[in-house]
Amino acid sequence: MSETHVKPEGTLSLQTIAMPADTNWSGDVFGGWIVSQMDLAGAIHAERFSQGRCATISINQMTFLVPVKVGDVISVYTKILKVGNTSIQMQIEVWDSHDSSRNPIRVTEGVFTFVAVDVKGSKRQIPADAKAKFSADQA
Repeated sequence: MSETHVKPEGTLSLQTIAMPADTNWSGDVFGGWIVSQMDLAGAIHAERFSQGRCATISINQMTFLVPVKVGDVISVYTKILKVGNTSIQMQIEVWDSHDSSRNPIRVTEGVFTFVAVDVKGSKRQIPADAKAKFSADQA
């Protein structure tokens, strides 16, 4: 994961509002709902990058920093860290951007890994042009 920062890193891949149905028994937004938003955002980025279907294979280094409340607007940012032959490792951050009078607050972050799959669910190669663009962007 990246060092501590005060602004979102990566691509804005998803933005949504936390609703009452998303809360846990304590009245905060359920952590599982936040993870699902991260997974959706990561899948959107991974599928665009790999030019096809992807599946989540792991979530690592998940850290919840502050609770999310009903009505908070969350923004999910994704940043590709590493590309393999069939997999994509991605940093995913959630920021609370509800109140425009203050800077966004980082809510959570994690490292997700996706694997590119074909229509049968078998691993497939990530296209060479996508891998080459990622390599060029890293240089």
